[in-house]
Amino acid sequence: EAVAADWMLDFACYCLCRHFVEECAAEFRRWRGVAQALINGLSEIPTYQKKTVYLCQLLIRIADGKKLECDFENYQRISPLESALSFWTLLEREEIKLEKLHEDIRCLIQIQTVAVHMENGYFKEAAEVLERLFTDSESDKPLRMKLATIIKSKDPYVPLLENFSYNLLISKIKSYVELFMKENETNFLIQAAIKQVESKGLGATALQNKDVNVDENDKSNLETKQRFVFSIVLSKHVPQMQNCCLNIDSLLVWMYINCLLGLNNLQNVEKHRDGLASGRRRQRWTYKEDLELKSGIREFGVGNWAKILIHGDFNNRTSVMLKDRWRTL
Repeated sequence: EAVAADWMLDFACYCLCRHFVEECAAEFRRWRGVAQALINGLSEIPTYQKKTVYLCQLLIRIADGKKLECDFENYQRISPLESALSFWTLLEREEIKLEKLHEDIRCLIQIQTVAVHMENGYFKEAAEVLERLFTDSESDKPLRMKLATIIKSKDPYVPLLENFSYNLLISKIKSYVELFMKENETNFLIQAAIKQVESKGLGATALQNKDVNVDENDKSNLETKQRFVFSIVLSKHVPQMQNCCLNIDSLLVWMYINCLLGLNNLQNVEKHRDGLASGRRRQRWTYKEDLELKSGIREFGVGNWAKILIHGDFNNRTSVMLKDRWRTL
């Protein structure tokens, strides 16, 4: 159970990162619940999972950064962004070296923690936050004095705050997250899914030969097929567990299936079978696909890759592929 929880936490963090970058709010909220439940289940954070946990907590708080009513700590005066700053400090300690991006993010979180209070008319609280966040060091002094002057003026729309806006903070966090995703593409569940797609072995053969069309009203049949697919994955990737007696809640099983196969439900297996078989091969973008991408961006805007993917006619593409193609174009 502990090993499975590790796999799920890694994957939940990866999903949070992806949906944060792509601004898929609904999916982000869904995986936030999964990640938070897994984190709450830890009696203590293993050393190798600290960065994962801290990043999840940071993103959850940044996403709700402007909602002062959100309470993430027992101490209710702590705003989401101030709480996020504490996790950013922990993340910085896990880094091998500090870069300018780290300094920029720290500065932006500090400034926006003050700015969000001012935008909501809480000037007294903004002054209290300023005292808590900034030390008496000489390096902090110029910015601290500027922010103190802004708070006294009670004007949250001065050039300094606009130049260090919340949108800029989100953009910097996205840059950090994209670096994290590139460095952490090898977690177990992603590896397992890739092997499942690339190989012609037991899992792929069994899925192709087995009829998995599901009657939505037949819940017992659904659970049987969930366990069937999960047993295939176990027998293929975790042979040492073949002889174990499994007694796993069907909802948890379904979560593992979603992660390993990348499907929303078993009804999509037939639809996506060909896509899974060729999903990892590089395919040239066609002129028609480029037109679809440009049309989707005109309709939904840059960053809404999931919507563009759903409404466009693409050849076995993912939202990440759309984002990369747009960057290339």
